[in-house]
Amino acid sequence: MKSRVLLFCYLGLKPGVCREGCKPCLESARQFWKQEVISKERKQWQLEQWAEAVRWYMRWLEICAMEGRPTVSLAEKVRDAVERIGGRRGLALRTRQGYGSWAARFAAWAGSRERALDPGCARDWLGRLVSETRVSFATQKQALNALVFLYRDVCGLEEVDLGVKLRKTSRRIPVVLDMKDVMKLIEKLEPVYRLPAQLQYGAGLRVSELVNLRIKDVDTQRRQIEVRGGKGDKDRVTVLPSQLVGSIQKHKEPARQLYEEDRRNASPGVELPGALARKMPKAGKRWAWFWLFPAKDLSKDPASGIVRRHHLHPAVYSRALQRAALAADIEKRVTSHVLRHSFATHLLEGGCDIRTIQELLGHGDVKTTEIYTHVAKGANGCGVTSPFDILSPG
Repeated sequence: MKSRVLLFCYLGLKPGVCREGCKPCLESARQFWKQEVISKERKQWQLEQWAEAVRWYMRWLEICAMEGRPTVSLAEKVRDAVERIGGRRGLALRTRQGYGSWAARFAAWAGSRERALDPGCARDWLGRLVSETRVSFATQKQALNALVFLYRDVCGLEEVDLGVKLRKTSRRIPVVLDMKDVMKLIEKLEPVYRLPAQLQYGAGLRVSELVNLRIKDVDTQRRQIEVRGGKGDKDRVTVLPSQLVGSIQKHKEPARQLYEEDRRNASPGVELPGALARKMPKAGKRWAWFWLFPAKDLSKDPASGIVRRHHLHPAVYSRALQRAALAADIEKRVTSHVLRHSFATHLLEGGCDIRTIQELLGHGDVKTTEIYTHVAKGANGCGVTSPFDILSPG
């Protein structure tokens, strides 16, 4: 079963086209066999399993051809169209994937092309999503935006009004660690992830902003970090802790070694944001644009298919934080965003004004920042003494 799943991932990643640009056929199966199967050392039983999976796939194609059935579902076609048009519109990769996933779910529910093209059907589906599920307001909004993008940008409708009223959900207070717990967490981290965690807490970065930092973005002289293309594609400047300057300078040495290794091996330069790859085609090979936290190995770019050096993977970093939280015996749910919450809360407790914290965090509305007043000690009445502590013992 696993072999069949991986085979479909290779041959059916795009509707009617495999990820190497070939249509589902014998030739694409041969490419899969060469690139994914025999390119690695495998045991005899594994080769037999892969061979059976390829035979099963080819037989399935023959049956579809004889019965006149499509080999690509409506959901796959819709997902591909949304992701392709999203790429042309300059949407971020994760945004394209999110929109494509929601559009595919809707198309699978609609069941036919005619129903999928009917905004009234989309209105019914969104209504069910709001009334029958317990997803958050942000999730509802993403599904709505995905279908609006489908009808407006993919189908070409000029005016799209699905007329769905989203259900507001209560805002949850953030999880915040005490300073001692932050130190315990960082001490239990594996050395390779320690500096990223210190920098995320010390500068209040989102995990995506942390891993996307480049050498040029960290100014050790001015003690500043320039966040480029943050949430909402906004740039901002935040603080660089003075205590981390030496660690960052020392960290650049092994990063420089990886950079020099890539140049010796004539590897493609690192990924560049937006249209910079076209405007500055050689910038990706310059040291200033290299990742501050590069990955140890080369990997294939999911968007372009180019094998190059990428940055530290957010999921790998997040799992390291979870392991450290267990080792430190922290009795809270620790994610990477907890470090950002703790940064803002500790600044507020230290007397920093909320407008400055808003700028450092990159919030568009100060109301978003005000949520930290609910968890900060001494703010919004949370620093009062319980009457139970005043009771005389006895």
